[in-house]
Amino acid sequence: MNARKTYILKLYVAGNTPNSMRALKTLREILETEFRGVYALKVIDVLKSPQLAEEDKILATPTLAKILPPPVRRIIGDLSDRDKVLIGLDLLYDELAESDSFSSFYSSSEDENKSR
Repeated sequence: MNARKTYILKLYVAGNTPNSMRALKTLREILETEFRGVYALKVIDVLKSPQLAEEDKILATPTLAKILPPPVRRIIGDLSDRDKVLIGLDLLYDELAESDSFSSFYSSSEDENKSR
């Protein structure tokens, strides 16, 4: 992971529902493990601040939005699938791209496409 990037995230929840609490717990675990010191998280309770949900066009909760770095990404659900969260936020791709085996595979795939 590139330590110079700062991740700005918003988690929209609806009160203290089990799904909301599970999403928050899972997200905090991911952030503390993978992104310690390079993220800012704002938790927005749509029951207390419905105007924020309306402005950001949030239709379901919990919803996680990655604001920075671009592009903006959203994931809906309790975030229980760690890999899906990382891929959805364009974070796992960065980790995979840094590994030699993935870079080799990706380069080979590009070479195959060029030869067609």
